[in-house]
Amino acid sequence: MSTHHNEAIDRPRRRLFGAAAVSIAALQLGAAGLARAQAGAATDAGAWRSRHTSFGALKQIDSGLLNVGYAEAGPADGPAVILLHGWPYDIYSFVDVAPLLASAGYHVVIPFLRGYGTTSFLSSASMRNAQQSAVGLDIIALMDALKIQKATVAGFDWGARTADVMAVLWPERCKAIVSVSGYLISSPAGNQTPWPPEAAFAFWYQYYFATEVGKAGYAKYLDEFNKFIWRQASPKWNFDDATYNRTAASFNNPDHVDIVMHDYRWRLGLADGERKYDDFEKRLAALPVVTVPAITMEGDSNGAIHAPSTAYRARFAGKYDYRLITGGVGHNLPQEAPQAFAKAVIDADSWA
Repeated sequence: MSTHHNEAIDRPRRRLFGAAAVSIAALQLGAAGLARAQAGAATDAGAWRSRHTSFGALKQIDSGLLNVGYAEAGPADGPAVILLHGWPYDIYSFVDVAPLLASAGYHVVIPFLRGYGTTSFLSSASMRNAQQSAVGLDIIALMDALKIQKATVAGFDWGARTADVMAVLWPERCKAIVSVSGYLISSPAGNQTPWPPEAAFAFWYQYYFATEVGKAGYAKYLDEFNKFIWRQASPKWNFDDATYNRTAASFNNPDHVDIVMHDYRWRLGLADGERKYDDFEKRLAALPVVTVPAITMEGDSNGAIHAPSTAYRARFAGKYDYRLITGGVGHNLPQEAPQAFAKAVIDADSWA
């Protein structure tokens, strides 16, 4: 799960309320989808059942340091949308979002991040590095390989952090962004503030991963561990075994454990990054504002620790909206509330 220490952190049970504007563009989702988005509470995580179980044939492409596995939907000449997952999730978080966007005319690309699914490093010598700028650059390289000059980038968890990173380092490549849980850019130095017990307890997995026994435990109990995180992060999401297992297959990537360990250890200053990203990280450490159009979102039952929207509002300087999605929606917002997430993508894109 993606978290940052440089803003005031909310307790997991704290809930914030915000309004969601309805745009004409969302009519492309159909009357039922629009009514769901307007009502807010209609995206009930307990009641929602996925309408799709597959993306069809996945694709592979060499880009940057990686051979990237990705799903694709919609017309190739449509406005580009890139959807980014987090940990411990994968592209199936968007299995119902992608068809909604494709039917609205968007060219949708959903890649496995490094360390997940069929994405692999082109060289065994490459550092298994998950620092924020490296992952952001992966998506820029993917856009280059696919000849996408500009895209609306939307994600949650690591994917939201990556959307934020791309928006501030490469704003010319981002038409707009949708970022679940807001502004997630941080730095190892900024993450050194000690937290009181309740907040520290919510970060338990990060501290566990800081140890070698934690790395061994994650590798040994991979499925049990990640299923436990799903339940902790989305306590009202009644996912079934088939839903979890579709995603769990992506954790069998040979680099998965190393990438996850590096991500959380780097954030806490316990693992080094690569010098070639130092300039990017220096810029990110200053917490620059996002100037492209942006929508941030939160589920009202997000069990992962997250900041209140007021804590990061000043980080968004362009056209902006915050949306609280009610009805028991947890951390995996696009899979739990796909109608609301797809609507946010369409609305943000329409502002650009």
